[in-house]
Amino acid sequence: MGRVLGIDACKAGWIGIALGDGDPSAYFGTRIGELVADADEDGAVGVVAVDMPIGLPDRGRRRADVLARQAVGRRWPSVFMTPVRAALEADDHVSAVEANRRLAGEGISRQAFALKEKLLQVDHWVRRTTRRVVEVHPEVCFAELAGAPLTSRKSTWAGARSRGDLLAGAGIVVPADVGPAGEMAAVDDVLDAAVAAWTALRVADGRARRLPDPPETFSDGVECAIWV
Repeated sequence: MGRVLGIDACKAGWIGIALGDGDPSAYFGTRIGELVADADEDGAVGVVAVDMPIGLPDRGRRRADVLARQAVGRRWPSVFMTPVRAALEADDHVSAVEANRRLAGEGISRQAFALKEKLLQVDHWVRRTTRRVVEVHPEVCFAELAGAPLTSRKSTWAGARSRGDLLAGAGIVVPADVGPAGEMAAVDDVLDAAVAAWTALRVADGRARRLPDPPETFSDGVECAIWV
């Protein structure tokens, strides 16, 4: 089946966890393409699962985001509604809010707009890579792994421990020392990248499902679904 890679955004760039033969391996990159290239040097990666929207809507809400909120229960605030493309291409937050209200009927938070650079980076990269790339949402992945939505926030001690235990139960034990990548990412970033890799394994062996199925497609021509 080969190696797979789960990727999560972190403050300094991107953190990745690769699964294959042996222990999980960690990678860091300031740009997503750079991270994937580094992972490939240790063995070709077949499936990449990214915690970032793939497929930007022209208007309204993405069905994938709506279904993801339903899947995580009380953790629904962790799933933000992806802004429309025009909002992400706006020069500032005020203009972005105006564009999103006009095309989606709602504004966007500063937190969501702050992801603009990474969102557009993935949007650019995914349409140029030849490998298989899927979108995931860690809270949806953990809910699937646990068999029910989680109740603790990932930033808490209880949340981090429960997520680590779930991964260990699935055979994914991230080493305490993951090298330089461990200096660049927070604990929850590493956990999110690891569960994204768990879903990438499910995609690779045909066990994963997608929300929605069939996926939506917007003017960018990219299939839009969250895999779990």
